[in-house]
Amino acid sequence: MRSSSYIYQRIALGLVALVLISANHIGYADSSLEAYKIQPGDVLQISIWHEPDLLSSVLVRPDGGISFPLVGEVQAAGKTVEELRELVTTRVTKYIPDPVITIDITALSGNRIYVIGKVQRPGEFPVNRYVDIVQALSMAGGMNPFASANNIKVLRRENGKLFAIPFRYGDIEKGENLYQDIILKSGDIIMVP
Repeated sequence: MRSSSYIYQRIALGLVALVLISANHIGYADSSLEAYKIQPGDVLQISIWHEPDLLSSVLVRPDGGISFPLVGEVQAAGKTVEELRELVTTRVTKYIPDPVITIDITALSGNRIYVIGKVQRPGEFPVNRYVDIVQALSMAGGMNPFASANNIKVLRRENGKLFAIPFRYGDIEKGENLYQDIILKSGDIIMVP
């Protein structure tokens, strides 16, 4: 018969293994999604703790900039909330020692995707969560009977260059090549010929 200390050790090792497996699984899932980048059209609420006069709701302009007291003009578009908070903190520290700054996105108005071509409801779709291609096609009411489902393309602009990502809907229907059902980024255009 085994001692109770041996049993407790085995239970502890099992729990540690379970925690490590869970941490790896959670880390893997989180690493597949990028942090949201602020877009023109988003509305931010910026506040500084113990400074009620420095609470402001700001719209990210089409050029990506915002204005805030004690900070001046700052480029917000393309930054994560944490990156913008660090930048604002650096600038405000000149006037307020050890500021505690909070930035919240109160409206994701700049996060939009577009579906055009042979779908039931083509158009612009604001999104406030991660959306993949199949979900976007669903938002557009699905494809019409004349759509060429295996010749869909996603147009994406990165670093000023436009490129096309092919998508074969027929593969997804068969449960094949599921990797191609990518998470869309703000500004992506799904073209259904």
